[in-house]
Amino acid sequence: MDLTRLGHACVRLDAPHGRLVIDPGGYSDPDATDGADVVLITHEHADHVVPEPLRAALAERPALEVWAPPSVAAMLRAGAPAGADRVHDARAGDRFTVAGFAIEVFGELHAVVHPDVPRVANVAYLVGGAVLHPGDSFTLPGRPIDVLLLPVAGPWMRLAEAVDYVRAVGPRIAIPIHDAVLSPVGLALVDRLLGPQGLGAGGAEYLRLVDGEPVSLA
Repeated sequence: MDLTRLGHACVRLDAPHGRLVIDPGGYSDPDATDGADVVLITHEHADHVVPEPLRAALAERPALEVWAPPSVAAMLRAGAPAGADRVHDARAGDRFTVAGFAIEVFGELHAVVHPDVPRVANVAYLVGGAVLHPGDSFTLPGRPIDVLLLPVAGPWMRLAEAVDYVRAVGPRIAIPIHDAVLSPVGLALVDRLLGPQGLGAGGAEYLRLVDGEPVSLA
């Protein structure tokens, strides 16, 4: 597979059998879903899903399929009558294969932002038994994985939690995501702390990607 970061928390996976996109939100490349066979949504926040472009894509492309937590799926179905039957609920414990990608679903809730802020549904997706996207959570897959898409900034987390999370998961590669709120100085600080000259990524290779430039995953 080739993996491409498309801004903030959005990534694309390309394989000979299909194209999969996760979390094409408001801070992502506006063309993130172009050519996608599958779109996975972790939760309802605008930096992870923008409903109208996704509804339009469903209407225009009759082969496109979408998975999301039930609350998000219901919202998408309500506004996309032409593609409502291709919007599916994703819950912890689900396993399915679509466009040649084997998907497992973990987790249930967004990380705590503040006790006064209600927690929304959030699922994590493990693609091909290798690539984990946790959304806005520190969900553990309970098994070895190859690539962790590692959130590094947001109102719901501290960088220390990202360090503890990557150590707990123990991937071969950690790719930082969820960082659109950081300035260039903030990005450099995160990369320094999670790189080999800082706290490190728990033995994982910490790999900062350039948005739009694919990397090949063996």
